[in-house]
Amino acid sequence: MPNPYRGQLVSRVGTEHIFEVDSTTTHWWEFPSSARARTLVFVHGFRGDHHGLQLFADALPEYRILIPDIPAFGKSSTWPTGLSSIDDYGRWLRAFLAATHSANNVVLGHSFGSVVVANALRGARKTPIVLVNPISQRALTGPKRIAAALAALWYAVGRVLPERLGSAWLGNPLFVRVMSEMLTKSRNPALRLWIHDQHARYFSSYSDRDSLVAAFTVSTTSTVADYAAQVHAPVLLIVADRDDITPLDAQRAIRQDFLDAELRVLEGVGHLVHYENPIETAAAIREFLARHSE
Repeated sequence: MPNPYRGQLVSRVGTEHIFEVDSTTTHWWEFPSSARARTLVFVHGFRGDHHGLQLFADALPEYRILIPDIPAFGKSSTWPTGLSSIDDYGRWLRAFLAATHSANNVVLGHSFGSVVVANALRGARKTPIVLVNPISQRALTGPKRIAAALAALWYAVGRVLPERLGSAWLGNPLFVRVMSEMLTKSRNPALRLWIHDQHARYFSSYSDRDSLVAAFTVSTTSTVADYAAQVHAPVLLIVADRDDITPLDAQRAIRQDFLDAELRVLEGVGHLVHYENPIETAAAIREFLARHSE
């Protein structure tokens, strides 16, 4: 399906790399720029993979971009002993940054990736952090708490079914499409179809059923609010006024918990900012980083 941003963005081609990080086989993609380009590391959300943040890379061609598939998703493996908490993801991200010599580079997290970033980068740090659609309150307290409860039931059923049947249940295309329809706010028919196609292609790429269910539990019980006060770096919060996962008032509230945070509100979009408004998002990132030069 054709990219609806063709003509507005130039699609960049990433180079795939593979290495062992924190006992996982991590696949990551490098989108090069000029030799002196600043490096940004992107961390995608729950059930996504690196494809989900491709448009951000396309919209920020002046930067060198690194995008890993986080453990248990995309091509990356889970931990040999399984996933137990958000701390596993935080530890993995710190190890990935060290392995790619990126500890002092800008890190961006979208959705669940925002929680991973906030967990990983607590403490003294001068390099900026960007959190897009941050998860600032627990899922079952949000505006779509009934839908969240139904999703929790869906994963609970998938967990108790025999593994093969459970995997088919959790990857059911109808479930993926319903989720996509709920989260997509754009009324542009071409863009909506493209977003649904992206979810159909990449939303059910995960290492195994048990890791997926464990990651769902982690993603619905951990929030950026748990770590905001411990994050000392300059932070840009990019939020949406129609986000069904975290409402705007919760995003405004969490800004006060950070030592140094700015809030940018995008209007007319929801939780899929990375699909629905990558150009304005990139402009906000570019402007923020220009004021926080290396």
